[in-house]
Amino acid sequence: MAKIIAIANQKGGVGKTTTAVNLSACVAETGKRVLLIDADPQGNSTSGLGVDKNAAMHSTYDIMINEVPVSEAALPTMIDTLRILPSHIGLAGAEIELVGMMAREQVLKRALDTVRGDYDYIFIDCPPSLGLLTLNALNAADTLLVPIQCEFFALEGLSQLMNTVKLVRKNLNPQLDVEGVVLTMYDSRTNLSVQVVEEVKKFFRNKVYETIIPRSVRLGEAPSFGLPITQYAGNSTGAVAYRALANELMDKEGK
Repeated sequence: MAKIIAIANQKGGVGKTTTAVNLSACVAETGKRVLLIDADPQGNSTSGLGVDKNAAMHSTYDIMINEVPVSEAALPTMIDTLRILPSHIGLAGAEIELVGMMAREQVLKRALDTVRGDYDYIFIDCPPSLGLLTLNALNAADTLLVPIQCEFFALEGLSQLMNTVKLVRKNLNPQLDVEGVVLTMYDSRTNLSVQVVEEVKKFFRNKVYETIIPRSVRLGEAPSFGLPITQYAGNSTGAVAYRALANELMDKEGK
C-alpha cells in the first residue's frame, strides 16, 4: 500500500514544486514505485518532468471531474519507476465545479484508493492556496510535507496552514499527520538563513528534516530542460541534497 504525502504551503515560491519533482525522482531512483500527482493548475510539476501538459490525453482535472481512472491517466517519465498524473490550467475550473458535488472533499481520495496497491509512494504537489484542491489532497493524504524557504517571511501564513490541518483532522481525515518540514533555498553566507532555520526548529521541533536544500542555480535551471536535478546535474549540491532528503524520508519509516 502506497504512503500518500501531500506537499503543501499556501505561500508561493517556497520550493514546493521543486521538492515535489526532485523528491519523487530521488525516491523512484532507489527502485520504489512512485506516482507524482500534479494538483496545481499551473502544471509546473508536469513540465518539470518533461511532459507536455497540453498534449496529455487526461489530467488531474479528468480524474476529479470526469471520473477517468488514475491508472489510465498516469504517464511514464524518464525514470522507469516514476509516473506522473499531469495537470494544466483547466484544473483551475475544478475548484468551482467541485462546489456542487456530494462529498466534494473526498473526490481525490476515492480516485487514489483504486491505485494505492500499485505504488510505494504517492506525492501530491498542491497549489499555493487552501482551496478545494488542497483540501482534497489533505483528505487523501496520510501525511503533509511542508517546504519552507529560508527567507524573511518564512513563517508567515504557516499558522493558517496548521489551522487547516486541524480542521481536516477534526472533520475529514483524523489520521492526517505532519510528515515533516523541509527547509529550502538555504544560503549559508547569510545570517538570515541561519536565523530562519533556528526559528523553524523552535516552531516545529522534531518535525524538521536534517537535510536542508541549498539555494542552487542548477536547481533553477533543471525544470526548463524538463528534468529532475539528478538527471540534469547529478553531482550538483541540489542533487546531493534531494537524494539525502529522499533517504531521510524513507529511513524514518524503515523503508
